[in-house]
Amino acid sequence: MKAAPSSLLDASAISLSGLCLAHCLALPLVAAFSPVVATWAEAEWVHALAIGLAAPMSALALWRRGQSLAVIVLAMSGLSLMALGVAHWPSHEFETPITVAGSLLLAASHIANWRRRHSCAGKAG
Repeated sequence: MKAAPSSLLDASAISLSGLCLAHCLALPLVAAFSPVVATWAEAEWVHALAIGLAAPMSALALWRRGQSLAVIVLAMSGLSLMALGVAHWPSHEFETPITVAGSLLLAASHIANWRRRHSCAGKAG
């Protein structure tokens, strides 16, 4: 029964990473055609909200005894890159590639976590 909330958190975190990718990659193209969308695309609160949701959701989904070190390293690397991208480090021009890389790493950690949990559950049953 405990796997269901964790699976839901992993699925939610993967979905949030997908939204982040859509925001970073597709929204600028859409924004080129709509000034209203352009204003929303550059709003800093959107970026802060994304990190504010991703960090605790990832921690809840990945926090458990015996967690794979590789999964934790992937997640922490992804969150760190996303935070650096939001902070425009090292420059504003690198925001999108750094954030996209971080989002992909974070999604990969949740996919690995989900797969690991389901392979362990299959062996137990």
